[in-house]
Amino acid sequence: MEINLISDTVTKPSPEMLQAMFNAKVGDDVFKQDPTVNAFEKMVADLFGMEAALFFPTGTMANQTAIKLNTNPGDQIICDKWSHIHLYESGGASANSGVNFNLLDGNRGMITAEQVKAGINDPEFYHAPLSKMVGIENTTNKGGGACYELEELKKIKQVCVDNNLKYHLDGARLWNAMIAKKQQPKQFGELFDTISVCFSKGLGCPIGSVLLSDAETMHRALRIRKIFGGNMRQSGYLAAAGIYALQNNINRLEDDHRRAKELGEVLQQLPWIEKVATVETNILIFEVIKALNEKIVIEKLKSKGILISSMGQGKLRMVTHLDYRQVMHEYVLEALEKITF
Repeated sequence: MEINLISDTVTKPSPEMLQAMFNAKVGDDVFKQDPTVNAFEKMVADLFGMEAALFFPTGTMANQTAIKLNTNPGDQIICDKWSHIHLYESGGASANSGVNFNLLDGNRGMITAEQVKAGINDPEFYHAPLSKMVGIENTTNKGGGACYELEELKKIKQVCVDNNLKYHLDGARLWNAMIAKKQQPKQFGELFDTISVCFSKGLGCPIGSVLLSDAETMHRALRIRKIFGGNMRQSGYLAAAGIYALQNNINRLEDDHRRAKELGEVLQQLPWIEKVATVETNILIFEVIKALNEKIVIEKLKSKGILISSMGQGKLRMVTHLDYRQVMHEYVLEALEKITF
């Protein structure tokens, strides 16, 4: 038995999801004639109380489209130094949109309104880039699935309003944050100019993200998606997976969170563990003692059929997901307690 805890992107569609995909009514989405895609986009837009939505093959493309919508070449994005749009999108912001970053030193990938305000360049000082957009990631990937409090996001929104900044949410794992914090989609829809949400992580779809904004902005997004090569034809088969996920896979995220926390509790008791980061959602980050090479730990777990990943600098990561079942969880807990170095 191989247990893959490398990411929540490793899941495969369930038989029920596959059946929903098989039964989808489809058309040509490039002409906006796919009824299932159109229904999916409306469903997500209505969920967040936003005017329009657009289906993308990846979250990176959705984020990159938002950056291009919200900025001009030479502008600057304010975000945390661990942000996905900075670290894990292959320099796309500079390649696609010609923008740079003001990277803030936040807490577990989360920044404050005070930090944002201090990070804004004087628009009259033409020697510096023009601050144009604030990027928020929720939950934070490198921050170990940490979640923002709504009150802080509202304070950042006010800073954006006062300084004419666009406000983007990279909500790749926003579903996890909402479950963990008992928040509602419309609370985020009220705050942000653009929001990207992913369906191939916690919700178990094989592909896809959705970008949300007002109708005029999303009409412009159609052209940018085309430029980036993101137009798809009978993508209703994929959108059907998203509809199924919205209807069936959100509340069960609580199981992933519980299992991640239980893994963290066991790890904290082990002599070869230096530190376990606070576990809020489905991402668990931990560090081994300095005398122990992280690669040895990865290989040891692999020999037990347990796959995890390294985040560098001695940090290791486990991510729970819907294909990580309770019987697997019990095996991993027992295996961790028995491992010695």
